[in-house]
Amino acid sequence: MIQKIFSYLIPIKIFKKRSARSKMIEVTWANGELVLDSENTNYSYGSLQRILRYGLKNIGFKTIQKMNHILVLGVAGGSVIKTLIDEIEFKGKITGVEIDADMIQIANEYFNLSQIKQLEIVIDDAFEFVLKTKSQYDLIIIDVFEDTNMPNFLFERFFSERVFSILKSQGFVLFNTMILDEKHNIRNRKYISEINPKLYSTKMLPRVEQHNELIIIEKVA
Repeated sequence: MIQKIFSYLIPIKIFKKRSARSKMIEVTWANGELVLDSENTNYSYGSLQRILRYGLKNIGFKTIQKMNHILVLGVAGGSVIKTLIDEIEFKGKITGVEIDADMIQIANEYFNLSQIKQLEIVIDDAFEFVLKTKSQYDLIIIDVFEDTNMPNFLFERFFSERVFSILKSQGFVLFNTMILDEKHNIRNRKYISEINPKLYSTKMLPRVEQHNELIIIEKVA
């Protein structure tokens, strides 16, 4: 495809849509791959896929292969789901929760998300879903953004405790956070300080991209 070849020289935008939830959504050929971006940040594939792959590698691909059910809060174009299936060869169930129906329509059209048989997509608010779900998960990936903003509820103790309550013993949370200023650094440190070290093992990974910090939490008890 000629667009793919030229994208090694210059990014080529092939689709643009205004979304009520995510403002502007763009699909672009960049360095030979399709990426999904919002107005100010990468949403799927590209740098975001590298960030989450790095977090999954830290948990361990072999550990993930043995899991039964993974929850992804914030699907966008589904790059982390593609990593789980194509690279890690995860064979269990994946539940993906995405608030923006426009985003899922684009993910199905450009990234073939609807062809993944083990994936169930739920159009819902991550907060609402976590309150309602009756399932237990081996891995919960939190990747919830509105452009460069992260909703405040993600860092509130009530939400964290609810997330931990639907996590199986020896299960993991992989939390992708954005750091744009010192307030965000303080927010992340406060979030970690409130996690009970007797029940959970917590680590922050060294940053692979300037503005993203990954937090990994393991339920040890």
